[in-house]
Amino acid sequence: MHLGDIELNKWILSLLLSFFIAMLIAPVVIYLIKKMHARQTILFYVTQHKQKEGIPTMGGLIFIISTIIASFVMWSGQYKLALVALVIMLSYGIIGFLDDFIKIVLKRNLGLKVYQKIVSQLAIAILASIFAYKNMYIGSAINIPLINTTLQLNWWFIPFCIFIFIATTNSVNLTDGLDGLAGSTTAIYLATFFVITFITYNSNVNLGNTFYAQELNNLLIFMAALIGGIIGFLWHNSCQASVFMGDTGSLALGGACVSVAIFTKNPLIILIVGIMFVVSSISVIIQVLHFKRTKQRVFLMSPYHHHLEMKGYKESKIVAFYSIITAIMGLVAILIY
Repeated sequence: MHLGDIELNKWILSLLLSFFIAMLIAPVVIYLIKKMHARQTILFYVTQHKQKEGIPTMGGLIFIISTIIASFVMWSGQYKLALVALVIMLSYGIIGFLDDFIKIVLKRNLGLKVYQKIVSQLAIAILASIFAYKNMYIGSAINIPLINTTLQLNWWFIPFCIFIFIATTNSVNLTDGLDGLAGSTTAIYLATFFVITFITYNSNVNLGNTFYAQELNNLLIFMAALIGGIIGFLWHNSCQASVFMGDTGSLALGGACVSVAIFTKNPLIILIVGIMFVVSSISVIIQVLHFKRTKQRVFLMSPYHHHLEMKGYKESKIVAFYSIITAIMGLVAILIY
């Protein structure tokens, strides 16, 4: 059996292990969430979601736990990049968990204060960006899609990465508004980055860059584990959902999405394969700025997926739209990489 076959088996096993762990612990997590009375409260103006009142939230714990277990079981050799990616995911997940816990369990409507969210997210982004800048395999380099070249940002790399972390994590958070929406688009996003990372891994194996190849291999294991965990979560989250991921899950996914992009030197590809995350953010920004200026709305409701709902599209149809577009843009990203 060749080395490539062995690693392929580990990636598949990582995905399957995380999936089965997620399926195994999901009923337990949902039960405990219910015991904590951590149930979703629907805002009065979101009338189309009134039937979801009381559904358990904070379900992101399902794929966070399964990813952690599967990753540590499958990792071997050099795995600093993968470990830091996992820590970043967990750190953002903790911020989301605290926000969910205060808002839903302790019944304080606003959850964490705005400055607390910003400061905590910024702290993680700064530490992660400095780590990437000082890492011998990343430095200040980012790949430029299509023209097959690398740009050295030097010290500008740190503020650039900080912006990417804040923008992407909150964009993924905004995309979490319909049953299965954030989970489906993120799983496809990660699958795309899996292929891109595999190409880089294979190149480094052929060049004899053993240690970096090991780092990338373990990053692939992390991505496979997270995809498997998300699939297990979607089993319970797809329409009609029996559990929501909450900020616990959406912020964790955002942190993971940025980490794999930056650690493979491909943050610009987020704009392509993460196009629906961008749409969520841009639609909110346009809505807020236009309303402040004119007191009129551009969209019936923002983010954009809620606008589509108000136009009469079913949740399952919107999720399909977002997933198909993400998959198509993922193929585009792979082609131009």
